[in-house]
Amino acid sequence: MEIRKIRLNNVGRFTDLEVAFAPTEKHASKVTVFVGNNGAGKTTILRSLATALSWFVARIKTEKGRGSSIAEEVISNSANSAAIFVQVSDGTHSKQSDYYWTLSQSRQGRMTSAVSELANATELAGNYRYHWALVDENTSLPLVAFYPVERSVLQIPLNIKKSKAHVDQIDGYQNSLGGGVNFSRFFEWFRDREDSENEAGIPFDILAHLKNTFESDTKFINELNRVQSSSRDKQLSAVRSAVAFFMPGFDNLRVQRMPNLHMAIDKNGKTLNVEQLSQGEKSLMALVGDIARRLAIMNPALDNPLHGQGVVLIDEIDLHLHPRWQRRLIHQLTETFPNCQFILTTHSPLVISDIKDVLCYVLDDGELEERNDLYGLDANQVLLSVMDTDVRNSEVQARLDRLVELLQDKRLNEAKVLYEELSAELSPDHIELVKAALLIRKLELRSA
Repeated sequence: MEIRKIRLNNVGRFTDLEVAFAPTEKHASKVTVFVGNNGAGKTTILRSLATALSWFVARIKTEKGRGSSIAEEVISNSANSAAIFVQVSDGTHSKQSDYYWTLSQSRQGRMTSAVSELANATELAGNYRYHWALVDENTSLPLVAFYPVERSVLQIPLNIKKSKAHVDQIDGYQNSLGGGVNFSRFFEWFRDREDSENEAGIPFDILAHLKNTFESDTKFINELNRVQSSSRDKQLSAVRSAVAFFMPGFDNLRVQRMPNLHMAIDKNGKTLNVEQLSQGEKSLMALVGDIARRLAIMNPALDNPLHGQGVVLIDEIDLHLHPRWQRRLIHQLTETFPNCQFILTTHSPLVISDIKDVLCYVLDDGELEERNDLYGLDANQVLLSVMDTDVRNSEVQARLDRLVELLQDKRLNEAKVLYEELSAELSPDHIELVKAALLIRKLELRSA
C-alpha cells in the first residue's frame, strides 16, 4: 500500500495544492521529504494525510468506522469549506489498483456543495478485513502511522497494569495516527512479550551470570546460546535489531525488575536505565522501537516482520538528533523498513543530501517546488540553495566577501588591514581566513 498523491483545497494556507509522493518515475525510493520555513505548510500536509488515512484505518476496524474530520480552524479564512483528496495504490490481495477518496468539511452554518466520497476507503479496508478475518488470521496488515513533533515527550511508567493476554494484529493501529510515541504502551507491550520469552528460555540476567561464570567452557556457552536463540521472541527480536541498527553501540534492550521495574539498555557495554539517555537518544529509540513494534504485531507470518508494508509520516525527523545521526537517517529507515513508504519533514540540510532518489519538495509561502539536484551537496550548499539561509552570520559574511574582493583587485594593504581585524575576532583556524592568508602571502611574493 502506497500513497500516490494528495490534493488540498482550502486547507490551511493551500487554496489548491496537489502533491505526488515517491516512488515516482524519477525517484525510485519510497521517501518524500518536505523542507521549508516554519509556517510554510509542511505539517499541514502531513496532518491532512493522517486525517484522510484515518478513515481507512477506522474501516479496517469496523465496516462503518469513522475517522477524523477536517477541523474547522484548518479551513482557509476566505473559504466556506475544505476538502482533502487522496489517491492510494494497493496490490496486496489482487492486481495493482488505485483507490480514491475525498474528505470534505464545511464551516458551521455555511451552505456549500462539499461532499465526502469514502466508498473507495471502505472497499480497500474491506479487502484487508476480509482476508484477515475470513481467509487467514495471520495475513499482514499495512502499517499507517503519524509521528508528530509532540513525540519528543517521553515517559516510562514504573507501575503499569498487566495488559490483555492476546494482542491482535489490529492492535497495531492503536493511537497510530495522532498519539505520537506512547512509551507507556511500548513498555507495557515489551514487558509482556519478554515475560513470555523468559518463560520459554533463560532470563537475561541469569544468562549473563552463567556466561560470566563459565566463560572458559566453550561447549557449555555454545549450548546456552543455542537454547537462548531458539526461545527468542520474533517480535522482540525485530524491535531489538531495529534499535541496534539505528543506534550503533546500543544493545540488549530489555526490562529489568530490580531494584525497581525499568527498561534498560547496554550502551558501549555499560548498562543504563533508558531514562538516563539523552533526549535525542530516547526520541530515536522510541520512534524506531514503535515502528518496529507495530510492524511486528501486524505481520506475524513474516520471517522478518520489519519487512512489512506501511505508510509512515514523521514531522521533523531530525528532532533532537546529533548531525551524525541526521546524516544516516534516511538510509537507515529504508534499510531497516524496506517496504514502508516514508513521508517526512525536516529543517536539517544533512537529511536530504546524503542519499539518492529521494523526492524533495521546498515549500515557500504556499508554493511547492520539486528539487532533484541535492545528492552529494554539502550542508552549506543546501542551506543556501534550498533553505534560503546564510551559512554564517550575515555581517561576518559581508566582511569576508569584502576581503575576497580586495584580494581579487590586488589592493593588498587594505586587504591586510581587514584581514587583521577579522583575525582578532574569528578563530585562527577559520577556513576563509586560512585561504585569505595564503592569497595575501602569494600577492606579497609577487609584489616582492
